[in-house]
Amino acid sequence: MKNAKSLTITYLTLVSFGSLNGSDKEADNISSIKKITRDTEQFPYVSAQAIRRALRDQLAVMGRTLSEVVAATIKKGAATTEQDPVKYIDDDLFGYMGTEEAKEGNKGTSKKRTSPVRVSPLVSLHKYEGDLDFATNFMGVEAGGDPNIFETEIHSGLYRGTILIELDRVGCGEGFTEELSNSEKFERVKDLLIAFKNLWTSGRQTRFLADISPKFIAAAMLTTKNPIFLESIVPKNGGVNVELINETIEDYEKEIVEKVFGARKGLFSNLPEGTVSIGEAFDKMMEWIDEYYK
Repeated sequence: MKNAKSLTITYLTLVSFGSLNGSDKEADNISSIKKITRDTEQFPYVSAQAIRRALRDQLAVMGRTLSEVVAATIKKGAATTEQDPVKYIDDDLFGYMGTEEAKEGNKGTSKKRTSPVRVSPLVSLHKYEGDLDFATNFMGVEAGGDPNIFETEIHSGLYRGTILIELDRVGCGEGFTEELSNSEKFERVKDLLIAFKNLWTSGRQTRFLADISPKFIAAAMLTTKNPIFLESIVPKNGGVNVELINETIEDYEKEIVEKVFGARKGLFSNLPEGTVSIGEAFDKMMEWIDEYYK
């Protein structure tokens, strides 16, 4: 396990009714969702930025203290965090970039940490069918005005995403004068996995509560850094394309240290051999991380 460099996890989640990630309005009274176009058809997605925010929020729910957002010190500069990866788990795992204005004739400086947690957008595998939720805000009527009629784009389907954790970069490197202990590295990655297991985004959840936590996962510890399952998990016959998964495993047999498949079996009927429950799969990944950082 010590020769591993990364943990990659590709996951599927089933959204029965949702409006997951807002986009620019196409019309004044329609709240749009983000979509990409492929072969003239549109597919909804949740941005990687939103997924990273969701992971951060879940870490806060779990009791982790997050790095405070601070204003930039240069004109028109972007806000950043405290930029202290030793103290804050999110500065370590998700990175940062900040600039300091020039002072007393010295040039301005910049600090950055490249995120060791790589995140793909959560993209629907089912196209957008043009569904809209019709709603009316009657609060204006109570004040003597007209009702405010509006619509929100909604979608139902299977979504796919991937995260890749560069295990050899957690708790060390950019931003560190001395790397963290292996026990602290383990605790940080363990909490990240718990946050991922319970993935929940706060956006548009007041009226469109949706569960985007993993319902199927394909995970592997690798001696390289490559999201090998990212394009290899596709639906087939009420489950996933097992032949494509097996081909991927054969192609990367030399790079795979360990692998596991987990699923909410009541949702999928066609699964790779040896697939365990979601809980068991995350327990197995915890064991890998524990062994890696010992």
